[in-house]
Amino acid sequence: MSSVSKYFSGLFTGIFSLLKGMSVTWKELWTPKVTQQYPENRDTLVISERFRCELVMPHDENNEHACTACGICQMNCPNGTIVVTSQMIETEDGKKKKILDTHQWDLGMCTFCNLCVITCPSDAIKFENTFENAVFTRSKLVQKINHEGSKLREKKKEVKPVETKPVVEVKTPVAEAKPVVEEKAFEEVKHEEPKAEKE
Repeated sequence: MSSVSKYFSGLFTGIFSLLKGMSVTWKELWTPKVTQQYPENRDTLVISERFRCELVMPHDENNEHACTACGICQMNCPNGTIVVTSQMIETEDGKKKKILDTHQWDLGMCTFCNLCVITCPSDAIKFENTFENAVFTRSKLVQKINHEGSKLREKKKEVKPVETKPVVEVKTPVAEAKPVVEEKAFEEVKHEEPKAEKE
């Protein structure tokens, strides 16, 4: 191939690639934009429920949670983001019981892998989609997710209803009376026969 043909071949290849790139740019120029104008649209902004950003421990109206301080979430965290501190108390029955003291979570070290939520046996923690967590110091990224004065939610004991067994009536067979009429008639016939011979 001569140098002239190489020149024109490269020229047309470059023009074709340029037109192809410009067609993509022209097409994207007229497509609807998906850029979110944040924070102007904060009131109408919709974040997916599956988005994981902040670990929380739900509490009810009585400031009670479901965490038993078992430490499984801490053991399954791959980079030591969670630190669970517990203490032993004595109940009214005189039994010792472990309760949660502090549940600490470091947002700056978390990889949001969701292993802590998946492995929690009592579903005590979950990830929320709140994303406004920017702070000026790293120390504020370490959060205590259990509320002050909170306690473990006691499980209600379910009272099982007593099953009443149906009473089966046993019928005793009644002995049937044998008919005596035929025997009496047979005896009368026997008494009548000798009278007929005498005549």
